[in-house]
Amino acid sequence: MSIVITGANGHLGRLAVADLIARGVPADRIIGVVRSVEKGAELAGQGVRLHVADYDRPDSFSGAFAAGDRVLLISGSEPGRRGPQHKAVIDAAAGAGVAQLAYTGAFGGPRAWFRLADDHRETEDLILASGLPYTFLRNNWYSEIYTGDVAGIVARGAVTNAVAAESRIATASRADFAAAAAAVLTGEGHLNRAYELSGDSAWSFGEFAAEVSRQSGRPVSHVTVAPAELKAILVGAGLPDAFADVLVEVDDAINKGALAGTPGDLARLIGRPTTPIADTIAADLATLG
Repeated sequence: MSIVITGANGHLGRLAVADLIARGVPADRIIGVVRSVEKGAELAGQGVRLHVADYDRPDSFSGAFAAGDRVLLISGSEPGRRGPQHKAVIDAAAGAGVAQLAYTGAFGGPRAWFRLADDHRETEDLILASGLPYTFLRNNWYSEIYTGDVAGIVARGAVTNAVAAESRIATASRADFAAAAAAVLTGEGHLNRAYELSGDSAWSFGEFAAEVSRQSGRPVSHVTVAPAELKAILVGAGLPDAFADVLVEVDDAINKGALAGTPGDLARLIGRPTTPIADTIAADLATLG
């Protein structure tokens, strides 16, 4: 039996592989699905076996899986295309008779009404229809989505979005979500279950701005703009018009409380508290030198 990770060279995939190895899984029992041998060089250097495949080429998944394998399907990065892309993996996994298909979906699952979650709902339906033993990892937002621009935030002196001052979001670090994936791939009792994964505490962007200011020693505030103004900012930064609409809608989802839940599933899976947003801010500020 092997553990197969799709998108294994991505941010989450690399962390999941590292966590599996730290848990004692032999590297040669892990198969990393990557788009090219070059992209998988770091993994191969750790002893991980590679399978070269592309979500857009269903035939490339031939031989990726074997009966009894446990598989982590890390969702693709292109909203609107992920349904058929993921179907290629699901069909190959079903044909091989894998023992588990874990999938990184969206917090809220079928209740996540915003467009960025459409592909995730579709994928969960495809997995259910396949009859495969599944584990749904419904991930909230990664803290790094917000802290990754900490240099720009400090330079501008502001966090700007369409989120109201009182609205909250319960993020966690990528390492937390990767640890949860490793836990369900190596543990028992996780088949045919869905986990709502979020941080232990929900925070506001005012609190986020204050923490960045405290740690950086520079004044930073939270600025709420109208949705139309946010879209203009995003398009002006080079984002396609349609994707800007999707991101603006995410802020609306935050305002409506869709990403504020703290059910505790993530901490229970990883056996420790989730990483506070202040720690992720500190980690990203440290990279600035």
